[in-house]
Amino acid sequence: MNSSQTVLARAAFYLAFGSAVAILLSIAVSQILLGLAIAALLLSGARLRIPPIWWPLGLFMAGTLIALALADHPAVGLPQVRKFYVFLMLPVVFSTIRDRLSVRRLLLSWGAVGALTAAWGVVQFVHKLHQAHALGRNFYEYYTSERITGAMSHWMTFGGEEMFALLMLGAFLFFGPERSVRRLWPWCIAAGLLLVALVLGETRSIWLATLVAGLYLIWAWKKWVVALIPLLLALAVLAGPPSVRQRVASFVRPRKDIDSNEFRVVTWRTGLRMIEKHPWFGVGPEEVRLEFNDYVPADVPRPLPNGWYGHLHNIYLHYAAERGIPTMLMLMWLLIRVLVDFWRALGKLPPGPGDERFVLRGAIAAVIATMVAGVFELNLGDSEVLTMFLVTVACGYTAIATAAQKEPAGG
Repeated sequence: MNSSQTVLARAAFYLAFGSAVAILLSIAVSQILLGLAIAALLLSGARLRIPPIWWPLGLFMAGTLIALALADHPAVGLPQVRKFYVFLMLPVVFSTIRDRLSVRRLLLSWGAVGALTAAWGVVQFVHKLHQAHALGRNFYEYYTSERITGAMSHWMTFGGEEMFALLMLGAFLFFGPERSVRRLWPWCIAAGLLLVALVLGETRSIWLATLVAGLYLIWAWKKWVVALIPLLLALAVLAGPPSVRQRVASFVRPRKDIDSNEFRVVTWRTGLRMIEKHPWFGVGPEEVRLEFNDYVPADVPRPLPNGWYGHLHNIYLHYAAERGIPTMLMLMWLLIRVLVDFWRALGKLPPGPGDERFVLRGAIAAVIATMVAGVFELNLGDSEVLTMFLVTVACGYTAIATAAQKEPAGG
């Protein structure tokens, strides 16, 4: 590789790094940097590397294109084809960020930037308290549809991003190579800010997903700490503002037209009817929102409960209804393949903390969280959340590669 190619390769690295971090602040900036990283990488002559999940990913994309071609209104689904651009983040990060130190710096940058946006989210929460008081509104009723968004445009996106940053930072604190308390305390503060923002965000699917993934990390770190989790959760709920306690109670006692339990049941039942009528290729990308009313079960009373009916609020039902059961199964194959690959790689690592261990533990937790949150929300349909998911997967496979380089010959 000549000097100009080396410069382009380094540029591709910095651009990819910047794109992966900028997603916490601006999707426009992130995608511009991604485009520049792709150009620099191709011009450098470097080989484009793809993690060993290209079969399920490729078949998922192919299924999307087939569903689009067979849809009643193909032009409506073109935004889903344009979203393929986001998937380029996976090979770009895997091809440019190839050593353990760079991966660590990237994931810690998520923690630092995430903590800053979390702090801004806390400021937003205080501001909304004052707004509700000034308007003479009940805060819980006001806040449920006006939650904090950090640097994002929607609370679901903000919660999903903060969740990824927190899980990876938690994995670093538990399993990373740095064990000095003097150097870890700033990251403990950052994790605390992320956790506070998640609690104040009051997005229940994010709470549940973070709890399940966090239990995995804590169990792998110190099993006895898991026994303290119920007490810690109870203290967090009691110490939090009243709206947090009301939101927790809404899991089992939802308030009509305020909490989202009823409308999600309607979307899920409607999705099942779509799948029943179109099991192979679905109704077409982006057409769920157009045909929703035609598939609402007859026994559902009108008007429908308050909520957003533009998608099915479940990645498994939505992709099956939109693109067919086979395409949804390709997504499941991808998720399970990633978990299996990372779990097997963990078993081959030498004992003790290290970069590969924290990256793989954190990546497994992030995938678990994605799968849990996906039961209640179309999280992978959100470009910002999808970007962080793809970067996490790329970092996990980079950790597998760097661990393999350390193995002795014949190991």
